[in-house]
Order: sequence, then structure tokens, then C-alpha cells
Amino acid sequence: MVLGGTDRRWFGLKAGAHALALSPLALLVLGIANDTLGADPVARITHDTGTWALRLLLLGLALTPLRRLSGQAWPIRFRRLVGLYAFFYACLHLATWLVLDLGGYWTQVFEDLAKRPYITLGFSAWLLLVPLALTSTRGWMRRLGRRWGQLHRLVYAAAALAVLHYLWLVKADLREPLVYAAILALLLGLRWRWRRGAAPAQGA
Repeated sequence: MVLGGTDRRWFGLKAGAHALALSPLALLVLGIANDTLGADPVARITHDTGTWALRLLLLGLALTPLRRLSGQAWPIRFRRLVGLYAFFYACLHLATWLVLDLGGYWTQVFEDLAKRPYITLGFSAWLLLVPLALTSTRGWMRRLGRRWGQLHRLVYAAAALAVLHYLWLVKADLREPLVYAAILALLLGLRWRWRRGAAPAQGA
């Protein structure tokens, strides 16, 4: 199949987006190979995968406001890609905790979930992302119809739980998780304001 000029441009942009999204993982792999992740590489992997999951989750939420503020449709074309990479890094974050940190001791897993609230929050955020990732295709959009949009509003709850997970986890320097909390608050505020502004028109 021969791609037109516009198709080639979008193919190149999406290829670049994939490369950017995979670059944190590539840096971690290089760090493991070169033994440059510091004294506690498991902690570094856990931190980096969790942080990138949260960053990409917030970026995915920011694409709709960006479309509305810019008047351009292109940000929405990256929303699924960004969301799936957020889930991918969340899975890596969870797997690092289960396999590298706990060594697959399932009794310890359940004890941590019961005794450490920040782990419960993080695991709950991951659980909310699972159905969103599974139903992210156009086929599921057609099957679910209006319910698809209702289901995918869970992403806001997942983001809130992820931010709380990070805030509860950090014991000293709260600056970075507070930045993410502020970004989420801004995105939620914009959503609330626009939905409130649309309410009279819908009821008219």
C-alpha cells in the first residue's frame, strides 16, 4: 500500500511517539546492562516505571483539553497510544514490585495490600486501568456505545488514586508528587468548568 503525504506524516509522528514512550524503558535496560542504576536498582526501576505511568496517564488526560484550547483535532489521535503506554508502565511497575521486590511470595503480597494503604491505592489504580486498556479499541467503542465514554471516565479516578499512592509513598520531599497533584487538579477543574458550561445547552 502506498501512503499519501498526510499518511506518511502521521506514520512518522506516531513512530516518533512510540520511540519517545519507549525511551524510559530503553534507559532502564541500558542502566541494568551497564550497572548504572545505583545502589538499589530495584528501587530505581520501581520508581521510574511508576513515575512514567503517572506522567503518561496525566498526559493522556491533558490531550482533550489541549484539543479544545488549541482548536486542533490532532491531540486526540494520540490519546489511545498514550493511555496504553501509561498502562504498560503501570504493569511494569506492578511486576517489579511482585517479582523483583517480593520475589513472588504471594502471602507477602496480600499482607502488604492489607497493611500498607499506599500499596492498596496503587493496586486499585491499576485495577481501574485494566478494563480501560481492554476496551480501548474501536470495536469496543462500537459495542459499548455511550457506555464506553461512561466507562472510560474511570481514568480520572485511576489518576487520583495514582497521585495519592505517590503522595502517601513519599516520606520526605513532596515537591514532585505535589506537582502531579496540581496538574490533575487543573485538568479536573477544566473538565468540571466545561461540563458545567455545557449543562444549560443540554437542558435547553
